[in-house]
Amino acid sequence: MLTVITALALFAVTITLVIWQPKGLGIGWTAAGGALLALAAGAVTLEDVREVTSIVWNATFTLIAIVIYSMILDRVGFFEWCALHVIRLAGGNGVRLFLYTSLLGAGVSFFFANDGAVLILTPIILAQMRALRLPDAMILPFVMAGGFISDTTSIPLVISNLVNIISADYFGIGFARYASVMLLPNLFSLAASLAVLYLFYRKDIPAAYDLSALKKPEEAVRHMGMFRLSWYLLAVLLAGFFLSEPTGIPVSFIAGTAALLFVAAAAWTKSVSPKETLKEAPWSVVIFSIGMYVVVYGLRNAGLTELLGGLVEAAAKQGLWAAAAGMGFLSAGLSSVMNNLPSVMIGALAIDETSATGLLRETLAYANVIGCDLGPKMTPIGSLATLLWLHVLAKKDIRIGWGYYFRTGVVLTLPTLFFTLLGLWVSLLLFG
Repeated sequence: MLTVITALALFAVTITLVIWQPKGLGIGWTAAGGALLALAAGAVTLEDVREVTSIVWNATFTLIAIVIYSMILDRVGFFEWCALHVIRLAGGNGVRLFLYTSLLGAGVSFFFANDGAVLILTPIILAQMRALRLPDAMILPFVMAGGFISDTTSIPLVISNLVNIISADYFGIGFARYASVMLLPNLFSLAASLAVLYLFYRKDIPAAYDLSALKKPEEAVRHMGMFRLSWYLLAVLLAGFFLSEPTGIPVSFIAGTAALLFVAAAAWTKSVSPKETLKEAPWSVVIFSIGMYVVVYGLRNAGLTELLGGLVEAAAKQGLWAAAAGMGFLSAGLSSVMNNLPSVMIGALAIDETSATGLLRETLAYANVIGCDLGPKMTPIGSLATLLWLHVLAKKDIRIGWGYYFRTGVVLTLPTLFFTLLGLWVSLLLFG
């Protein structure tokens, strides 16, 4: 019993500090401190640390690589160019603008991960909405839609969310296999997200807007040579990701090579400072991932994942749909209250406690991913991306209270989660 209490207390303290982020302590050091306390208390062993490192290294280095080449693209003007094209394409129609900017967020999340969509695209969209001279009440739907859809459509590729990479590595799911199953659920999620967002915010969406104050897309490009070269590099990168499965090359190697090519191209064209880009990359994520999951392993050693495994086993015995729905809503609930990054590992460890094999085990793995991708949208603390997004908005004088976010998040997330899991069930029936 002492071990259970100790493990839960260590996790609670660690996640609280990660969310709170005391001044001078980043997420990496707080998670590392929790891991050291777990070792000292005997909740985990050095072998557990080694096991955790083998699980998370590929995911964390992939995320860092994605952030590096996303930052270079942002500084070249790539994302602003895309946003300006989308706004002009909507042709002054407010509803089309809401739809097209949401689709842009989904597209960025698809290829540059949910963190890129939230942290890079949100300030750009906000700036363009203000350039259109829209009042804050009409800007809010676009801001909320961008934050929501960046996570709910971060399902389709292994690289679209850190959660996806960790789970795919843990269960040995290849890049192409993952995409073949999860593309359809992502379309279900996209359709459901657009529907609930429009129904919720339809009265606040402007009927029309004036394009005259908007600059031309080409004016956003800060270095045309690097901008054009980026398209070729991105095409090679996407091909490389799909080749990672048959060749057995980890996706972090593909993403890392792409990041190095982008850095080299930026230096060659003198368009972006490679030194500044590498300095600003989120290297602390490596320490955070290892530290946080070491603390989670303490929960496993204390028997929590075995208890959750019993619940998952009971749902799985009722068939494929019950397995998908049960696992999905369980992991979504965990993510909303204890953050999605530890939750995906807790879910994976719980699945290991079951007797599920073959397609049923794979269903549980995919449902765990969906729950951990969508569940965080119910609360502000569900993911670090959401906390950072709220911080970015606050600096731009857009303040979203936690009470408002919670009420909105639950209403938007639950139906979207249901339809996404339904999409997973249909996908597995068709392609399983």
